[in-house]
Amino acid sequence: MTWCVIGTWEMAAQGAVKAADLLAKNGTAKQATLAGVQDVEDNPEFHSVGYGGLPGKDGHIAMDAGYMDGDTLHFGAVSALEGFRSPAAVAQSLADGDANNFRTGAGAALYAEEHGFEKRNNLTPEAQEIFEKKKVEALKAYDGHDTVCFLALDQKGTICATTSTSGLFMKEPGRVGDTPMPGVGYYADSEVGAAAATGMGEEIAKGALSYAAVAAMKAGLPVQSAAEQAVKELNDSLIRRNGYAQPMSLIAIDAHGSWGVGTNCEFTFAVADDKHAMCVYEVIPQEAGLEIRQK
Repeated sequence: MTWCVIGTWEMAAQGAVKAADLLAKNGTAKQATLAGVQDVEDNPEFHSVGYGGLPGKDGHIAMDAGYMDGDTLHFGAVSALEGFRSPAAVAQSLADGDANNFRTGAGAALYAEEHGFEKRNNLTPEAQEIFEKKKVEALKAYDGHDTVCFLALDQKGTICATTSTSGLFMKEPGRVGDTPMPGVGYYADSEVGAAAATGMGEEIAKGALSYAAVAAMKAGLPVQSAAEQAVKELNDSLIRRNGYAQPMSLIAIDAHGSWGVGTNCEFTFAVADDKHAMCVYEVIPQEAGLEIRQK
């Protein structure tokens, strides 16, 4: 049976291998996307997600995550969550009910503690050192915005999306980007496909980018065309209105196991399916369209 998995950025490579192994052994899309995301959340070498993430202006690591089940359209999300190992696992848990699915700040932490999720101080000595060096400079958000997003189709035909980030470096207290927002940072519909975004969250939110890509697939566009169109339309609109568009990238899959990407900046992603081992690709925008090549 067909299965596939795709994750944002080269940092998703190892997680994509783990996710692919689960899917090949008839694991669920929910399990696969969490395994992929948690590989990044647990790796201190990546400074935009989880353990080793860079703090906000107040020195705190406040994490955001989201999850969507494409069978039911149920979602779970957390924002400004501090002191826990895996915001993605907490987000997945929150998708079980019909209400109270999005928890933030103290409420998210209370839920995570009451439900026994593993606690962790995510501020590593290296991240603290980077913060101490940078805080004496003008406090500006860095331009990486490297949210980890995983999409998967399992052998039963279920599609899921899971996302996680520690957000902008030096972000203002209380700032939340696109990552936990359904329809913005992620969207999954097993009858159609799924998409997830990474980049400048405030920019991505202006076009509900992930939903826009899935809606384009539902209207009949192939997954690659849908992903490209969603990014291009928002990018062009923002340039027309504001004179510029900030970085944003999108991954997508459809219900048949095909994948696609859209971006207005250089971007990398990792992908695997039942016919191909994990491979990392890079995408370079060109005048004539996107150049996608194996990295």
